[in-house]
Amino acid sequence: MSNKHAQLLRTLFHDPVSANIHWREIESLLHHIGADIEPLPGARIRVKINRMEGILHRPHRGNTLDRNAVQHVREVLSRAGITPAAYEARKDNPGD
Repeated sequence: MSNKHAQLLRTLFHDPVSANIHWREIESLLHHIGADIEPLPGARIRVKINRMEGILHRPHRGNTLDRNAVQHVREVLSRAGITPAAYEARKDNPGD
């Protein structure tokens, strides 16, 4: 994982929740981690990662996610096992 994506992952899981994350960064991270993304009607997308499926919503106004949307992205990623701790563990043990 690139430093840019690793930093974004840490930002997503950092408290207090950031309200300064752009949707294009989230999409880039999802593609980078190998998520299958399927557009749905409206501003929704279906994300499939590690045999887990979730629905995310694109921002309606502007390109920045609000705090609730960031928390939802965090929940979807954590259910799929994509967390900063999991990334650090993988980085420390590349053979696993």
